[in-house]
Amino acid sequence: MFKVLEEKQLTHDLSYHHDLDNNDNFSPDGKWLVYDTRTDEGGIPESARIEKVCIETGEIKTVYQIKNNGSWGPGAGAVSYSPVEDAVVFIHGLPGCTPENPYQQWRRTGVIVRDSEPGKPIFIDARNINPPFTPGALRGGTHRHEWSGDGQWIGFTYNDAILQTLEDITGTKRNLRTIGVSKNISPVPVNENAENISGRWFSVLVVSVVPNPIPGSDEISHAANDSWIGKNGYQKPDGNCQIARAFLGTVVDNEGNEVPEVFVVDIPDDITKPGEFGPLEGTDNDFPMPPAGTVQKRLTFTANSPFPGCSGIVRSSPDGSQLAFIAKDKSGINQIFTISPLGGAPQQLTFHDSDVTGNLRWHPGGEAVTYVWKGSIVSCKVGNADFAERIQVLTKPSEHTPANLVWSHDGKVLAFNRLVEDLNTGVGSRQVFVLEMH
Repeated sequence: MFKVLEEKQLTHDLSYHHDLDNNDNFSPDGKWLVYDTRTDEGGIPESARIEKVCIETGEIKTVYQIKNNGSWGPGAGAVSYSPVEDAVVFIHGLPGCTPENPYQQWRRTGVIVRDSEPGKPIFIDARNINPPFTPGALRGGTHRHEWSGDGQWIGFTYNDAILQTLEDITGTKRNLRTIGVSKNISPVPVNENAENISGRWFSVLVVSVVPNPIPGSDEISHAANDSWIGKNGYQKPDGNCQIARAFLGTVVDNEGNEVPEVFVVDIPDDITKPGEFGPLEGTDNDFPMPPAGTVQKRLTFTANSPFPGCSGIVRSSPDGSQLAFIAKDKSGINQIFTISPLGGAPQQLTFHDSDVTGNLRWHPGGEAVTYVWKGSIVSCKVGNADFAERIQVLTKPSEHTPANLVWSHDGKVLAFNRLVEDLNTGVGSRQVFVLEMH
């Protein structure tokens, strides 16, 4: 069990949020936490700054700031630190945002800023919405960027501007959320304008989605809640290591109900070759298609159970051997389950008498998961011991529930957000807290 030291509040300015946003916020040396400054009213479009706070001193530095940011954007948010270099990645609305053409899900991109060059944006994913489209470039907006363990890949969710326009014209749902990756192999130049951006990394979509999945099939209409499997992938039966992402994909059951299930997508090392379903760059009426060698697999089959569906971000153990997610037990209570990326029956990990409420993260050592239950942060060891012996409550219940849990790389500090009310105005703002462990 952990020996928990004092809970410490790191940020104190109640005039704005310090949002960790369920990301990887610790610097590689564990000394800094990075966050965005979004607002309740405007969200990420109104976040003009990316900041970081020193966990030892509470010193705050501005990593990136957008001058003359408006309520329409561009905005900068949902930031994560690289695990291998002093650099962060985050959402950046298109630089040419205007009140008439504001920040949207399909009008944003990913940006890297290095600590050594604060304020200098490096645009990752190229964007080209003008035919002919460009292999390695996308046609929409990326979101929730996450570095792989070796820092050579970035995963993200995606919405397509071309299909959004088609949806606006036809009234038929076409702009579906899906998942892609960028790899640091080559720049992708495009003809730049207010909508198009050249990118420094090569980007593709890796998950196939369709507007109307066949009932009872493994087709999906929505893919999100994704993360990398393991620090370096997972081990296949032949002993080879496979780079992959786990996610929730929305299937349709035989009665026509939408059900989120756990999926895995294996990603080939070479993402530059088009696959069987179409061009990497997409067409006028369909998504960019996954590269050759991409394999999409369904792991859970809750659709026909008494309590169908899975929830939360699917999180992998550091060694890639287990995926953790939230689903209902036989009593209809949200619990944490695990499953191998190779498939098999899910294993129930927690046995609480009321719902686990989310914020699931693995400890970097892989021996336990942390999450929020009854307003407290709880740790649960994996293994076969009695459940009561495996859990440890790390924080006291509070009126404002902890959120956005994130571990330092050495597993000695757990950071999180909690709402703190301004006693003068009664308005709350998200502040950064840490728990130190021994």
